[in-house]
Amino acid sequence: MEEFRGRTAVITGGGGGIGRALAVAFAREGMNVVIGEIDMDAAAGTVAAVEEHGVRAIAVQNDVSDRASMQALADATHDAFGGCHVLCNNAGVVTFKLAQDMTEDDWDWVLGVDLYGVIYGIQAFLPGMVAAGEGGHIVNTASIAGLVAPATPGISSYSTAKYGVVGISEALALDLEPHNIGVSVLCPGGVRSRIVEAGRNRPDEYGGPEDPIREMLPGESVPQEMLEPEDLAQKVLNAIRGNHLYVVSHPETQPSVEARFQRILDAYDLIPS
Repeated sequence: MEEFRGRTAVITGGGGGIGRALAVAFAREGMNVVIGEIDMDAAAGTVAAVEEHGVRAIAVQNDVSDRASMQALADATHDAFGGCHVLCNNAGVVTFKLAQDMTEDDWDWVLGVDLYGVIYGIQAFLPGMVAAGEGGHIVNTASIAGLVAPATPGISSYSTAKYGVVGISEALALDLEPHNIGVSVLCPGGVRSRIVEAGRNRPDEYGGPEDPIREMLPGESVPQEMLEPEDLAQKVLNAIRGNHLYVVSHPETQPSVEARFQRILDAYDLIPS
């Protein structure tokens, strides 16, 4: 997908961090923008930032973990702009707990947002994108934790979800190639955002708000510098233009990814001849 102007981008979790940076980057390219967000004050701030670039934007209160809410977002997008050309399944949460300390609510909350949020986004928007026959692109936000499980200690539920997002994206790219709809999966290292404070919006049905993490759990993590969201957004634009499946950001994470795949390759040597 090379032409952005006059088309429409939908971004879940667009109130801040990566989502807000994507929204502004698309606006600079002349795209109208739909912000799906659980925090409507944050969404309003992004809408204002987008409209500064002379394009239209709307905010829709949205819970990505709820299938009906995602369909409502798709319906609102259709009503306002006629359809979606770039879908960014970006909303994400994390909780920092060792696997043996996690509750059912911990698992359900993280997987509901980080994995099923992507699935529900695909279900809600993809039929319309295919039927329109105008091509487009889907951007799924995963993480370096979707490529290397021990990227950060104590995020087993997050890693589980993000590995799933990588797998969905790889399979989706094959399915959608005949329809001229590209797929990219974001696998960045540390990005300057508020995801570590995601617990502030944790619903009551999953235990209610929780305090932000004050210090990382002990254990070895993949070394990485913090990246500005705007820098990642530019990488996403380049990936959409070039139809690149994987979007990575931190060169310092490459050795850990290589080591993981080398362990997989080494396992083949253990197969009896």
